[in-house]
Amino acid sequence: MSTRTDTFLNVIPNALKGVRVLTLALNLPGPAAVMRLKAMGAHCTKLEPLAPAGSPAGMPTDPMGQYKPAAYATLHNGVKVVQADLKSAAGQKKLHQILARTDVLVTSFRPSALRKLGVDGASLLKQYPGLVMVAIVGAPGARAEEPGHDLTYMADQGLVSGLALPPSLFADMGGSLLTSEAVLQALLLRQRPGRAAGKGHYLEIALSDAAGYLGLPHRWGLTTAEGSVGGAHAGYQVYRCKDGRVAVAALEPHFAARLCEAAGVKGEATRKLMHAPKTHEAIASFFAQHTRRQLDKLAADKDLPFHTLK
Repeated sequence: MSTRTDTFLNVIPNALKGVRVLTLALNLPGPAAVMRLKAMGAHCTKLEPLAPAGSPAGMPTDPMGQYKPAAYATLHNGVKVVQADLKSAAGQKKLHQILARTDVLVTSFRPSALRKLGVDGASLLKQYPGLVMVAIVGAPGARAEEPGHDLTYMADQGLVSGLALPPSLFADMGGSLLTSEAVLQALLLRQRPGRAAGKGHYLEIALSDAAGYLGLPHRWGLTTAEGSVGGAHAGYQVYRCKDGRVAVAALEPHFAARLCEAAGVKGEATRKLMHAPKTHEAIASFFAQHTRRQLDKLAADKDLPFHTLK
């Protein structure tokens, strides 16, 4: 499994060359979105809160820099980071010096906090009519003032099962994609001829909406216990093998047929057969008798979608 972040960015490196981005966003969604914009060629500046007096030089004040410095370093690679107290006159002066030459502003504060700092959309678009502002919030509309994080937004969309934490921060990362997409949409509109030419835009991205979008397959019933990709189909499961586990995604009829042949399951690989408890039992028994090495070879020889796990 690759750990290189740039493996997953999949961007055109110079698509945003010449675009200047300022971000006030902390933690994960905003920085992850800006990481993508930077990879597309944008010139990115991050304005963080002022470090307390006596702090080491260059110490990040973004919480991510405190609890996971390596992640912070990856997210901010190539981003110019400066610090300012936006509640002070000096901090406001620095902010507006940067805003005067900024195309895109990304924030992640509650609307009330933005208004107190004078950086709400209504105020800024009056001062900078060509500005694209994307405000990341927790929930949409009136709920934008509610406190929360990825876990609560996932729970809000019915995506937290039992007491287990989700394996990744899906709402945050989904929100980062929606944010970078919003920036691209607004910049495209700004370049169109006619009334939209050069016009700024304010867009709000709610992390609970991002979780909801990622959760649509569950809402549609695809990943519930009765769904074919939720456990009902014997060809779409995680099974135990002799020395680990195997993720099996033999969903299409031709893959399911090859799996049944390998496992000794008789009959045409119809939905009815693949949903039958006896088929589940037979395939589970088959995998339990084989090692990861054997299953990897079988997958390669028979063109089967297996991925073995420790």
